[in-house]
Amino acid sequence: QVQLVESGGGLVQAGGSLRLSCAASGHTFRYYAMGWFRQAPGKERDFVAAISRTGGTTYYADSVKGRFTISRDNAKSTMYLQMNSLKPEDTAVYYCAADTVGLPSRSSDEYDYWGRGTQVTVSS
Repeated sequence: QVQLVESGGGLVQAGGSLRLSCAASGHTFRYYAMGWFRQAPGKERDFVAAISRTGGTTYYADSVKGRFTISRDNAKSTMYLQMNSLKPEDTAVYYCAADTVGLPSRSSDEYDYWGRGTQVTVSS
């Protein structure tokens, strides 16, 4: 069982930055592909970014490409999402997820473990 805990959310003005963290329990973090998803009120959970086990491969949703950067530190069992040039439409609960089997994926169905989420609110 893997426990994931997100942190770093908050309220920020448009154009500002936040860095989210996702801390994983145990010693198997380095074997997992990881992803970030977000869910706005009344909407489905959407893919944001994903990263391979070593960090050598990353994927981004078109809506965040060039503004967000996903990274990981396997020694600290932690994944990050640096969010710059934030927009009001980035407002959502952000979730991290672990894929214990395969390559990083844009599909939430591929992920086995989920955190509880952290709220990001961007004011205009």
